[in-house]
This record gives sequence, C-alpha cells and structure tokens, in this order.
Amino acid sequence: MAAATRQGDLFNQGLNSDQVLPLRSAQLPDELSISQEQLQTWQARIHHHQAPLFQGRATPGAQTQLFASAPGNDPLAGFNPLALRALPLSFWRWPESPHQGAAIYLVMDRPPQLETPILLYVGETLAADRRWKGDHDCKAYLAAYGEALSSAGLASQPSIRFWSDVPTQTRARRRLELELIQTWLPPFNKETRERWATPFRAD
Repeated sequence: MAAATRQGDLFNQGLNSDQVLPLRSAQLPDELSISQEQLQTWQARIHHHQAPLFQGRATPGAQTQLFASAPGNDPLAGFNPLALRALPLSFWRWPESPHQGAAIYLVMDRPPQLETPILLYVGETLAADRRWKGDHDCKAYLAAYGEALSSAGLASQPSIRFWSDVPTQTRARRRLELELIQTWLPPFNKETRERWATPFRAD
C-alpha cells in the first residue's frame, strides 16, 4: 500500500507545471509499473512548459539571455529545434555520421496526444559523430522511458537533433547548453530530474 501511495504522489494531478516535486525514481521498485494515465500526465506537465517555446513564445519564468553579452547578441535568438534534422537514436551505427565536430544535441519524443514534441535531454559535445556511442546516462533513461511507454500501451517516437552552429570552445558551449537546460527544463538532464520527479531508473 505504501508503494502505491508513493507512485500516486509522483503524478499528483493537482500540481501545476511550476511546482517542484521530490525526486523519487530511485525508490521505485522494479515491479512497480507506471500506468498509461500517469505517464500521459507526466508528459503533459512537461508539454505545458515547453509548448510555448516550441511555438516561439517565452514561458513564465524562463531564463532567457542568461549569457548574452549585449542586447541583440543572444545566441539563442531565433533558435528553433524543430528546424534541425531529426535522426533516429541509432544514427551512430551508420557507416558515416551526418554530423561532425562541436554541437549541442537534443533528444525529443513526439507523444501523439500532444500538440508539440517534448524535449527530454540537452547535451553538448566536441565530437558529434562519437558522443552518442557507448555508455550515456540519457540512453539509460530513454530505455526505461521507452519500456514504460510500451508496457502502458503508449507510442514513442524518439529522435535526436544536432545544432552545429555553436562555439567550438568547450566553456562557451557548456554555458549555451546550460542556458538551454534552464529555459526548456528537459526532464532527463540531472539539473531538472527532481523538478519533474522523473520516474524512470537509469541503473
């Protein structure tokens, strides 16, 4: 009974999108399944925050222009993630990578019941053709997320997009990555998992 209560608390539908929930994913037992309604509620909360950004509007409290050096010099001005080419997550197995060099990468899903995609993860790399190979925390969360959706009978359309018009200097690129994370609040980044009570295990 206590486990069921914890599960219900994760997806308390009385909470609005600006309220912070405690991170409890680590305490979820493996056998505790997540219902279709709970998954869709979790997706909808993220969508509520991100949809205005996908539509080119700021959301209340969004931290924009954190690192712009001067007005009109915002590196995110006009940034449109949907204009970037969507690739399957298995792109790294292709004989030739479609992207090379420094990049910001964005992992998304497109739940069919929502008007816009949801941005799940933002990362940065100096080698776009190699970063997604091997172990990656986001891969573990995506695998658990996909398994939960499949078990609940929900569709998933994950994709990854690379933004190559970014600084080659690592410090500047990481500041840009942080600005994106603070604005979009993607749930699989460590900075935001607690906010969304991300209910998927990465271990």
